[in-house]
Amino acid sequence: MRSQVLFGCLCATLVLADEPVAVREKRSPAPFFFNKGHDDHHHEPKCVWEKKLAWKEDWKKVWETKKIEVWKTEWKKQQIPVWKKVEVPIWREVKVPDWKIVKKPYWKETEIPAWKEVQVPDWKKVTKPIWKEVQVPVWKEVQVPEWKQIWVPDTVKVGIPGEKFLGKDEHGWEYTSHDLWKKKMVWKPLWKKVWKTEKKEEWKTEKKLEWKDEWVQTWKTEKQQIWVKKKEEAWKEEKVEIWRVEKKQEWATEKKLEWKEDWKEIKVPAWKEIQVPAWKKVWKPVWEKACVPVSHGWH
Repeated sequence: MRSQVLFGCLCATLVLADEPVAVREKRSPAPFFFNKGHDDHHHEPKCVWEKKLAWKEDWKKVWETKKIEVWKTEWKKQQIPVWKKVEVPIWREVKVPDWKIVKKPYWKETEIPAWKEVQVPDWKKVTKPIWKEVQVPVWKEVQVPEWKQIWVPDTVKVGIPGEKFLGKDEHGWEYTSHDLWKKKMVWKPLWKKVWKTEKKEEWKTEKKLEWKDEWVQTWKTEKQQIWVKKKEEAWKEEKVEIWRVEKKQEWATEKKLEWKEDWKEIKVPAWKEIQVPAWKKVWKPVWEKACVPVSHGWH
């Protein structure tokens, strides 16, 4: 751009040089160097005011891009343990009543008169062992939640009052800053969930051996005149109630440790571009008036 302006001004000067110079009627005062060393009888030389292209130094305000370090918020994925209640199948043995057909022998009797030893019934007291179910207390360890206070570090912004001198540039301009901020680390209270082991009393079914009195029928021999029964063995079917063991499916609640995804907020350093003012030295074309003396062709 500057070279184009110079080329245009040079062409205009060459065109004006071929044309005759018009002398103004009104005379301008001559410069001081024309009067120095001349007497009063010498005529003052004539001059013409003309425009002259010159380059003037100037300062222009520009914006520069600079990078500053800032803190930006990001989210980090992490795995945290959690307890999940699940239902698991278990098999439990239970006793259910049932009927069973059995064959029992019996005697078919006929009576004849005679003396004969016969068996008469009698009762005898006996003690039999039996198993009895009783409830006994037991202690079981369980996990219960509890909250624990912990302290974690955190950064906060604290203002710095007053003006701070930052320095000077190459032209002597001073740079100052106001309302600066600094980072300060503080301890922040936080409640954390923990698990502790406690003992819980439960009741457990156990079998206890006990002795039970029972009357059992016995036979004793007596002699008397009776009608002798002739016994004939035979078999008959009977239904007997019994208890059979079956497995029953039930559901028990258990705790299963699983990992759950969670997002945590963190601060990471980053670079940010900002625009800052600066001064740039430029040259501007200006037109100046100059007094050019008129030449009369004297040698």
